[in-house]
Amino acid sequence: MSQALASSPVAEIVAELLTDVARQAEAAAVLGIADVSLDVRCGCKGPGTIAWLDSLAVPVPEKPNTWLPLGEGGRIARLGMTEFLVEGDAAVVERLTTTPRAAGVYPVQHEDAALILGGERVNELLRQTCNVNFAALKPADRPVVLTSLVGVGVTVLPEQSAKGLIYRIWCDGSYGRYLFETLHDIAHELGGGTVLPQHLYA
Repeated sequence: MSQALASSPVAEIVAELLTDVARQAEAAAVLGIADVSLDVRCGCKGPGTIAWLDSLAVPVPEKPNTWLPLGEGGRIARLGMTEFLVEGDAAVVERLTTTPRAAGVYPVQHEDAALILGGERVNELLRQTCNVNFAALKPADRPVVLTSLVGVGVTVLPEQSAKGLIYRIWCDGSYGRYLFETLHDIAHELGGGTVLPQHLYA
């Protein structure tokens, strides 16, 4: 299983572009982008994976391209028939990374850049950067979308937070700087900017 990242692949550009602390809440309300690459995560796939997750009492989304919440604010996303991404719940990630894998279960490395977008103008940014109409999705259905933003392959998960609808986005870490910088520039043009994650979810 992949382990949590030791450092964010976008840490330098985030530090460079971070909105002044006094303006972050205001920027997040309009259109905030935040780096959550350091959230713990792991991935697994293979024909034995669903039975293995069941044996470890990890909930399994019923359908591909959907997700379920986990106990400590984390989530498990089903990216295909037998591929899963688990993020944000340290106890579950620890269980998956330290338990010997069953037959037919294979680790998936996730050295991702992980971002969050939120705010009242977030759909304007998504319309400019992607051909998926995210506004038509129902967050209650817990969809997971594999698509591209500004030409970068991404996985996108809409999630309702206490501060409104947010979009979690993962991409290969090597494309993280380009993706983050491009999305930041658009967010800035729309009146938002780079913020700390707590301004987008509670």
